[in-house]
Amino acid sequence: MPTAGLCFCCLRCRRRCGGRVKMEHKAMACERAVLVTFLLLTTLVLLIGVVTAFVTNQHMHEQMGPSAEAVPQTLLSLRGLVSEVPLELQAVAEQFSLPQEQVLKELNGVGSSIGKAIHSQLKSTMYEALASVLSLGQALQVSVDHLRGLNATSVELQEGQEALAPALHGHRQRLLSLLQEPPCQGCAGALDKSHTLELGADFSQVPSVDHVLHQLKGVPEANFYSMVLEENTTFNALPILAALQTADMISELKKVVAEQPRGLNTMGEAFPVWEAASRWSQALEEVEERSRPFLEEVQSYERYRWIAGCVLCSVVLLVVVCNLLGLNLGIWGLSAREDPSHSEAKGESGARFLMVGVGFSFLFAVPLIILIFSTFLVGGNVQTLVCQSWESGELYEFVDTPGNLPPSMNLSQLLGLKKNLSILLAYEQCKQGAVLWTVLQLNDSYDLEKHLDISQYTIKLQQELQKLKVDVKNLDLLSPAARRDLEALQSSGLESIHYPGFLAEIQKPVVNSDVEKLAQELDGLSQTQGNATLGQKLQEEARGLQHLHQEKILPQQNLVAKLNRSVQALASSAPHLQSEISGVLDRVTHLKEELPTWATHILRNESECFLKREMGYFSQYMAWVREEVTQRIATCQPLSGALDSGRVILCDMVADPWNAFWFCLGWCTFFLIPSIVFAIKTSKYFRPIRKRLSSTSSEETQLFHIPRVTSLKL
Repeated sequence: MPTAGLCFCCLRCRRRCGGRVKMEHKAMACERAVLVTFLLLTTLVLLIGVVTAFVTNQHMHEQMGPSAEAVPQTLLSLRGLVSEVPLELQAVAEQFSLPQEQVLKELNGVGSSIGKAIHSQLKSTMYEALASVLSLGQALQVSVDHLRGLNATSVELQEGQEALAPALHGHRQRLLSLLQEPPCQGCAGALDKSHTLELGADFSQVPSVDHVLHQLKGVPEANFYSMVLEENTTFNALPILAALQTADMISELKKVVAEQPRGLNTMGEAFPVWEAASRWSQALEEVEERSRPFLEEVQSYERYRWIAGCVLCSVVLLVVVCNLLGLNLGIWGLSAREDPSHSEAKGESGARFLMVGVGFSFLFAVPLIILIFSTFLVGGNVQTLVCQSWESGELYEFVDTPGNLPPSMNLSQLLGLKKNLSILLAYEQCKQGAVLWTVLQLNDSYDLEKHLDISQYTIKLQQELQKLKVDVKNLDLLSPAARRDLEALQSSGLESIHYPGFLAEIQKPVVNSDVEKLAQELDGLSQTQGNATLGQKLQEEARGLQHLHQEKILPQQNLVAKLNRSVQALASSAPHLQSEISGVLDRVTHLKEELPTWATHILRNESECFLKREMGYFSQYMAWVREEVTQRIATCQPLSGALDSGRVILCDMVADPWNAFWFCLGWCTFFLIPSIVFAIKTSKYFRPIRKRLSSTSSEETQLFHIPRVTSLKL
C-alpha cells in the first residue's frame, strides 16, 4: 500500500495515471456504469463496516467499565471462598456445644430420675413389706389387748365368784327351809330348783397367763402406724434424696461434659487447606488491592482507545463520504453533460472528491493495517489460544499435563494434597456444586474419623457416671423397738396357752340354776300361799334373787362373754401369728440386706441408659459433622463461577468486542483497495472529454465543432 501510493502519486504528478478519457467511444457508457456500480457497492460495504465499527467500538467502551468492576468482585468471591473454609470448619466444631448443652440440661435431673427409677421398681416390694409390718403391728396390738383383757377378765370373774358364792349359799339355805315348810303350797318345783342354786363354772381353774404377760411386759413399745408412715414417707422422698446425694458427683460430671474433645479442637487446623487458606486469602487480597489502581488506569486508557477508535472510524467514514460525494457529483455532472448550458465543474468536482478519498485511503491505510495487524495478533491469539481452549476445557488439560507449568505452580503441592489434582475434573465437579472434600479427594490426605473420635471423652464420662451412688440404708423398714416387740411376741409363748381350759369353763353357766326364772316363780308362789308370813318371806327371797341376778350374776355373764371373745380371738390368731412374725422378720431382714444391692443395680442400669442416650446426642452430632464436612461445607461452586466470570470478562466482554471492532475496521481497510481502484477508474469518466467520437447524427457528422455562444466574462 505505501509503495503503490507513492507510485500513484509520482505517476499522477506526471499525469500518467488517472486523468481524463481521451476519446469517447461506444462502450464507454457501459464501462462507466459498471465502474460506478462497483464503486457504489464497495462504498456501501465500507459504510456498513464503518457503522459496525462505530457500534462495536461504543459497545466495547460500555463493556469495559462493568468488566473492570467485575474483576474485584470475582477476586472478592474467590477470597470469600478461601477464607470461609476455616470459618465454616470452626463453626462446625463450635456446634459441639449443642449436644453439650442438652447433656448438661439432662444432668440437672439425672439424680431425681435415678431416684424415681429406684422408687418405681422397688415400690411394689416396699409397699407390700410395709403393709405386712403394719398389719402385723395391728395384730400384735390386738393380741396383746386380748391377752391383757383375758387376764383381767379372769381375775374379775374369780373375784366375782368369791363374792357370789356366799350370797348364793345364803339364798339356797333360806329357800330350802322356806319351801320345805308344810304350809308351803306348790313349792315342789321351786324346791328342786333351789337345790341347784350354786356356782356352775369355777374360774379359779382356768390356765394362768402370767408368764406370757411377763414376756409381753411393755409391748408394744413402738408405734407401728407412725413407724410405717415415716418409712413410707422416706421411701416416697427417694427421688429428692437421690438428687441431694448425687449433687456433688453430678457437678463433677458437668465439668467433664463441659470439656471440648481434643480431636474437634484440631479438626479445622489439620484440614489440608487450612494453612493454604491464609496464604491464598492474603494473596488474593493483595491482587485485589493492586488490581484496583490498574483497572482505574485501564478505564482511563480505555477512553483514549475509544477516541482513537472513533478517529480511525471517522477516517474511513471520510473516505466513504468522499466516495459518495464524488459519485453524486459525477453522476449529476454526467446527467447534465447533454445540456448545452451545462458546466463541467460538477463532474470535475466529483472526480476530485473521488481522488481525495483515494488520497485519504493511501494516507491512512498504513497505520490502519499496522494497528489491525497488531490488535489481531493479540486479540486473535487470545480468542484462539485462551478463549476457545478455555471454553472447550483444553486450557485445563494443558494445565493438568505435567511439565507445562513449573513445579512451584503445582496446585496439589500448594494445597498439601497427596494426590495430583485434575483441574479439569475439579472444575467440572465444582460447576455441579461439589464440595472441597470430593474435589480435593481428601479421603487419602485427611483422616476425618480421627478427629471425630471422642472415645476418650466418652470413657471419661462413663467413669464419672460409675461413681454415682445412692444410699438407701436409711430405709430401716422396721425400727429396733418394733423388732423387739415382734420378737417378744414371738418368744412369749402365746400359742402355748391352754385355750381349751378356758373354753371348758366358759361353756359352764355362772350359776347352775336360772336365778331370774326362780325369782319369778317364787314371786308367783308368794301370791298363792295362804300363810301371809310365808308368802311375804317368799316374796322377799324373790326380790333378793332378782337383785343378786342384776348386781352380780349378769356382770359375771358379761365378763364370761368378754372372756370368750378374747379366748376365741387368741386361740384363732396365736398359731398363725408366730409364722407371720417369722415371715415378716425374715422378709424385712432380707430386704434390708438386698435393698442396697438392688438400688445399685438399678442405678447402674439407669446410668447406662443415660450414657447411651447422651452418647446418642454426640453420635448424632458426629454424623452431622461428617455429612457437613464431606457433603456441604466449602462448596467450590464459587470457584467455577469465578473461572466462568473470568472467561466472560476476558472473552465475552473484552476480547469479543475488541476483535469485532478491529475485524470491522479490517474489513473496511480491506475494501479500501477495491475502493481505490474503482475510484481512480471512475474519476476519469467524470472529467470532461477532450475529443468525441463522430456519429451519424447531424451534430456528430460535422467536421468542425462550432462552439456555442456563451456570455462574455468581463
